[in-house]
Amino acid sequence: MLSHKKSLNILKKTNALLEGHFILSSGLHSSIYIQCAKLLSFPTLANKICKSLSLKIKKNFKKIDIILAPAMGGVIIGYEIGKLLKKETIFCERVNGKFVLRRGFKIKKGSKVLIIEDVITTGKSSMECVKIIKKAKASLVGFASIIDRSTKKNLKIKKNIVSQLKIDVPTFKKNKLPKNLKLIPITTPGSRFIK
Repeated sequence: MLSHKKSLNILKKTNALLEGHFILSSGLHSSIYIQCAKLLSFPTLANKICKSLSLKIKKNFKKIDIILAPAMGGVIIGYEIGKLLKKETIFCERVNGKFVLRRGFKIKKGSKVLIIEDVITTGKSSMECVKIIKKAKASLVGFASIIDRSTKKNLKIKKNIVSQLKIDVPTFKKNKLPKNLKLIPITTPGSRFIK
């Protein structure tokens, strides 16, 4: 398994870890943004992270029937982990602001589902995926991500998250920004607000 330091170095090398003033898809502000798409644009380096994460998933979750990833961020990581674990992998995507299964994807009743994301901050997207699993009368095995940047205060997920990296990055509400962050122009990364 890759160490935290080696994993962090890969993120920096691929410019997947950015510094500045960002509004995250959760609406929270942060001085650090993790753009896993940048990591995943270097398949050889991403593969090292994915192999390490797949070993952690195997160790923590004994039975997985299917992997569900929220689009867009989870699609490639879901595919890579599915390939390594030899599991069917599907994704959900937003239609009118809500995650749904399209493209003929189905979750069989009673199947054990692992949710995979690139980054978990509040767990909002993951919890939306849980609704799809419940609707299919399947069961949630757990959550996995390349990066877990959640805090107990902001996390909507109550189960353990298996991640390659746990990074503590403070997030702030708009009305509670520290002075130094207020001075930096805002960048809005991510895809939730793209029209």
